Amino acid sequence: MINWGIIGYGRMGKQFLQCFNNSKKNYKIVGIASKSNPKQILKNDLIIFSSYEELINSKEIDAIYVSTTNQSHKEIVLKAITQNKKILCEKPLGVNFQEVTEVHQALKNKKDNFFEAIAYRSHPQTSKILNLLKNNQYGKVKKIVSNFGFRVKKIKKDSRLFSKFLGGGAILDLGCYPISFFNLFTNDDNKINFIKSNFETCNTGVDIDSEIFLNIGNKIEAHAHVSLKKNLKNICQIHFEKAIVSIPSPWLPSEKTYLEIETKSRYFKDFIVSDRGVYNYQLDLVSSVFLNQNNDKNFLVDINESLEISKIIDLWLKNSN
Repeated sequence: MINWGIIGYGRMGKQFLQCFNNSKKNYKIVGIASKSNPKQILKNDLIIFSSYEELINSKEIDAIYVSTTNQSHKEIVLKAITQNKKILCEKPLGVNFQEVTEVHQALKNKKDNFFEAIAYRSHPQTSKILNLLKNNQYGKVKKIVSNFGFRVKKIKKDSRLFSKFLGGGAILDLGCYPISFFNLFTNDDNKINFIKSNFETCNTGVDIDSEIFLNIGNKIEAHAHVSLKKNLKNICQIHFEKAIVSIPSPWLPSEKTYLEIETKSRYFKDFIVSDRGVYNYQLDLVSSVFLNQNNDKNFLVDINESLEISKIIDLWLKNSN
């Protein structure tokens, strides 16, 4: 049994809590720590901890979900590591490569105790994509395009999305999605290579629209676009030698989603029907891995992959034209 605690009770903390409504028997929610006061809206059987430290130090808690603002993730995770807690941390783990490196070093032989919460990776849609690659049905991959963007109508300097102090900006907040998608196509011989990037900043000094150009093993072109300024067509496209595979809902796939497959001779949809939401899949898989009941760790973003993602994010931010 895994006893979970939540640190941070904003939008994602509330979303995570809902996953326990129909949870499996091998995990449960025990308590929450929040700088706001959630006592009025939470179940009576939950422990409301007075501070993050109290929850981290509690013997009642085995695993912690961290959903605070971006700039606070590293310190909370480091404290949780010292108490031998298992950790699922919202992205990004750190606001720069140095912060993620510190966490990587602190984990040492505890790497299976940490995952970064990039939920789509746990959904059956990801398994379907990996099977396409494994079966080599459409030949080699030549190009990948990945977008994630939405228009925020009003820029508020104190908003977590637009505050430098809180680790805001399109690249830090959204960039991990396309980079983690590109990582599905890498292996020991084919690594991601940076080519160039660009971004536009807003009046708070953070980036709001940006692109990055990469290649994978000098064989696959990779292009990503993230934005807080534009409603992008949030899709991923895989250009094989013999087909183009489009993923219309890459980041928050629903219980019924599909891939669009277009070859020279036909177009069709390959449907994926699942029995629960994407966040439930994430909680189920992470809990079972923490309990050593599941070895499907390749579908999760571990600390080694977090380090690789952060390295590309840093290049994206530091080398833009």
